[in-house]
Amino acid sequence: MDDSTQDGVTLYGPASWEGPVHRYGPVARVAVLSDIHANIPAFEAVLAEPDVATADLVVLLGDLTWGPQPQETYERILALGERALCVRGNADRYAAEIGTAERVAGTPRQSWIAAQHSPEAIGFLTRVPFAVVVEIDGLGPVHFCHGSPRSDHELVTPGTPSERFTSLSAALDTRVLVTGHTHLQFDRVVAGLRSVNPGSVGLPYHSAEPGTAYWALLGPDVQLRTTHYDVSDAVARARLAADPDAERYVDTLMNPPVPEKIVAQAESLIFVE
Repeated sequence: MDDSTQDGVTLYGPASWEGPVHRYGPVARVAVLSDIHANIPAFEAVLAEPDVATADLVVLLGDLTWGPQPQETYERILALGERALCVRGNADRYAAEIGTAERVAGTPRQSWIAAQHSPEAIGFLTRVPFAVVVEIDGLGPVHFCHGSPRSDHELVTPGTPSERFTSLSAALDTRVLVTGHTHLQFDRVVAGLRSVNPGSVGLPYHSAEPGTAYWALLGPDVQLRTTHYDVSDAVARARLAADPDAERYVDTLMNPPVPEKIVAQAESLIFVE
């Protein structure tokens, strides 16, 4: 990993094997799904949406397999074939590092999650790039990354001040930045750029009913979308999988934090693994 620091914080940017950001398109429609967190019922429900099924590309915005059904999530991503473009989340980095013995697991759940991946799945995670750029009709080139353009664990929220946004986006050559990580859905203009987060498919922070998955459709504009799924199935699968953190995961599904609280907390922390 080519890491640097920001105010004493380690930044986790592109890996050492990565060259310039890969660019794709032009295309008409892109479905953006972020923070799946191995919630298979939510993932499958969103993939079944007609606008996702017919999109030219499906950008998966990181934190793919860190949850109760990681191997199954990996297999469904593979089934999307060349339509799927993945970017690396901080949780994907953790899983890959633990799975390759580059990092020692710090909790029983970290060990458990890494062990649920096949060697092929771990290998896949080690190859996921930090960011991609896609030329989209009506929007032009769009930069996709998990946290921010400078680190996979920097938090970008609807409350991020223009000064910090200007700093984190300084290297961009696009007018639209799409990020995940905060599990919050939003679309705003800040510091002269458009900042979009599709929200989380598998573990969203929101004030709607449990069993709501969040995503976005890009082209020719930005459409923020939701999909309802069987949350009781997700709860049952988490418990059946013997996820060591199943009850906390279930509590977040059934009693998600409200966005206002998350924004305040995120802006006080800025970087969160």
